[in-house]
Amino acid sequence: MMEWTDRHCRMFHRRFSRQALLYTEMVTASGVVLGGADWLYAHDCEENPLALQLGGSEPEMLARAVEMALPFGFSDINLNVGCPSDRVQSGAFGACLMRDPDLVAECVAAMISAASGGPQITVKCRIGVDEQAPETALPAFIDRVAEAGVSHFAVHARKAWLDGLSPKENRTVPPLDYDLVRRVRAARPEISIALNGGIASLDQARAHLEHFDGVMIGRATYHDPAGILGGADALITGQAQAPVAAETAVRAMFGYIEDQLCRGVKLGQITRHMLGAFNGRPGARAWRRVLSEGAHRPGAGPELVERALAQVLPAEAAAE
Repeated sequence: MMEWTDRHCRMFHRRFSRQALLYTEMVTASGVVLGGADWLYAHDCEENPLALQLGGSEPEMLARAVEMALPFGFSDINLNVGCPSDRVQSGAFGACLMRDPDLVAECVAAMISAASGGPQITVKCRIGVDEQAPETALPAFIDRVAEAGVSHFAVHARKAWLDGLSPKENRTVPPLDYDLVRRVRAARPEISIALNGGIASLDQARAHLEHFDGVMIGRATYHDPAGILGGADALITGQAQAPVAAETAVRAMFGYIEDQLCRGVKLGQITRHMLGAFNGRPGARAWRRVLSEGAHRPGAGPELVERALAQVLPAEAAAE
């Protein structure tokens, strides 16, 4: 999620879950190779496990981007073949690559070679694009890319309409086809598939995990991190543990906030990712208002976050 899952967002989400695999924003291979890796790849080790998401369609450029990523300790490197944005299409990568599985196979083969047995190379895709019939396009795409060495896919269970729908519409208008993805997974026990698209709660994720190897949740996690990530570790590990409360996660950010302010980061750059912390709780609107109105003012710091916290009804009272 470009311009959403930056390092400040990931540090906040990590306060809710130690086990969930987090993803970087998608960065282009050419941008990394030509512009330098440090500012695009740099992250705190506390964010791990972390997957780097790359966009590109040139095998040599992608291989070089993978080589440059090796010192940064990513657990996975993901090639995005599912993003429908105009920027991605103009660069001839993202979801439009669903039409060219041979090229994707070349790309991932080069990436796997460059990874030298290090981070796992994975692919995120749609079930098809535009005129393609997903029933044939998705299995053919996965089979061809798996031949090149990829054993893990994240599949957004919607077709992408690149001609006629906006990126926002592509997240909601094309119908979901979980059954197709389930059939593809069942017929290929040698690969793993994480399901993506339309999953809005931990209960839904739990149900899907009966058929899939993982579940990828994007915007629902961003807007309700406590509801999704707060109980994620118990689901992932199978061990009973109390969900992480939003208050706990917010207060665990204070040290990070102080450190970043000393480095010249503005409070609003961090707290914009924390607005959904109390989604559905009494006082959530006041929490958002205090942060939105005050975080960009000179000198704003942790005390503003404390003031915003005071607007939220304690979890125990909210549950009564």
